[in-house]
Amino acid sequence: MRLSRDVSVAVSRRAEVSEAVDGTVRAILADVKANGELAVRRLARELDGFDGDDLLVTSEEILAATQNVGDDFLRILKRARGQIEKYHENQIEKSWRIYGDNGVVMGQVVRPLRRVALYVPGGTAAYPSTVLMSAIPAILAGVGELAIFTPVKADGKVADVILAAAACCGIDTIYKIGGAQAIAAAAYGIESIKKFDKITGPGNAYVAAAKRMVYGELDIDMIAGPSEILIIADETANLRLVAADMMSQAEHDEQAGAILITTSSRLIKEVEEELDKQLVNLKRAEIIKKSLEYYGAAVLVSSLEEAFGVANEVAPEHLEIMTRDPLEKLPLVENAGSVFFGEYTPEPLGDYMSGTNHVLPTGGSARFGSPLGVYDFIKRSAYSYYPREALASFKDDVIKFANLEGLDAHANSVRVRF
Repeated sequence: MRLSRDVSVAVSRRAEVSEAVDGTVRAILADVKANGELAVRRLARELDGFDGDDLLVTSEEILAATQNVGDDFLRILKRARGQIEKYHENQIEKSWRIYGDNGVVMGQVVRPLRRVALYVPGGTAAYPSTVLMSAIPAILAGVGELAIFTPVKADGKVADVILAAAACCGIDTIYKIGGAQAIAAAAYGIESIKKFDKITGPGNAYVAAAKRMVYGELDIDMIAGPSEILIIADETANLRLVAADMMSQAEHDEQAGAILITTSSRLIKEVEEELDKQLVNLKRAEIIKKSLEYYGAAVLVSSLEEAFGVANEVAPEHLEIMTRDPLEKLPLVENAGSVFFGEYTPEPLGDYMSGTNHVLPTGGSARFGSPLGVYDFIKRSAYSYYPREALASFKDDVIKFANLEGLDAHANSVRVRF
C-alpha cells in the first residue's frame, strides 16, 4: 500500500460543517423544544423505527443483560473500572481558602454538577468502554444524577454490553433515545425527563452538531470528530507494530486518519508492505483500506526534533512514540490528546484498560483541549470577605478605576460605604 508523503492530506479530513446536517438538526431541536416528549417519540419512530411505550430501560432488562454477558466480561469491566479509577482519582480537586493579615478571606468552592447525561452511540456497534470513560470521572467528581442516552432500533433493545457497563458503574437510568433528539431532550427537558447540566460522549455528525447548537442551555464536553493516530518512529521501531497500530485507528471509519512520521526511509517502505500483509486477515479491511488511501500518510523527516515539530502542528488525538528511549521524548510533546510510549503501550490499551481516558480532543483541538476528566464534572465558585478596614485601604483606587471605565455607579457602591 502506498501512503501519501504529505501530512496535510491526513489532516485535511477535519470536517467542514455540513449545511444539510445543520439544517436538519436545527429543525429537530426546535421540534423537541416546542413539542417535548411527543416530538421525541415521533422522531424515534421515524428515524430509528422504535415505537415502544417506555423510553426508560427497566431494571429487569439490566439484570438480564448482566447475566447474558457472562462472568468473564463482568470481570473485565471491573478490572477496567479499577484502572480508570486509579488514574482519575488524581484529578479530584479540593476547595481552598486563604487568609490575609488584614482580615481578608478569599477562596474557591469546588462542587460537582448535579445532573449529567452520558451519550453512548448505538447503531452498528456498541461501546461499553465509552460508558466507563464517561461515567467514572463523573462519579469521582461526585455528580448527583447520571443518566445514559443511547439509540435503539425497532426491537427497543439496548446492547447487553452497554447495560452491563452501566450496571458496573451503578447507573440505572438509561433512556432509549439517540441522535439529535436525545441531545435536545437532555438540553431542554421533556415531560418525563428533567433538563441536564451537561452532556458528554461521542456521536455521529447529527449528534455533534446538536451538541454544538445547545451549548449554553447546558455544558458539553467537546465536539468529537473522526479518530486519528500519529506515530513517531526511528530506525529502531518494529515495523509490524507500527503497521498494526495505524490500522487500529483506520478501522474506525473511512475518515479516520493514520500518520507515520519517521527518520527512516526504510521503515516507510517496510510499513507500507506490512500493511498489505496484515490487512488480509482483518474483518474491517475495506474500511481500513479506504481510510489509509484517503487519510493515511508516511512522512520522512531529517531528525526527531523535526518529527515532534510536525506532530505538534497536527496536534493528534493519539500520539505513539516508538523510538529509542521513548519516555525521554516527553518534553518534546506539546500538543496531543493522549500519548503512548514504547512498543508495549499500544493505543488500544488506552481505549480499554490502561486507565487514561479515551474521550479525547480530535481534529487538531488538542492544541487547546484536554482528555475528558474529573475536572469536566465540577464547577468552581470564587468567594471573598473584606472587613471595613481592608476595603478602606482599597476604596480610593477602586473608585478611580471605576471612574476611568466610566462606571460611576460602581464607584458610588464603594463610596457610600464610607
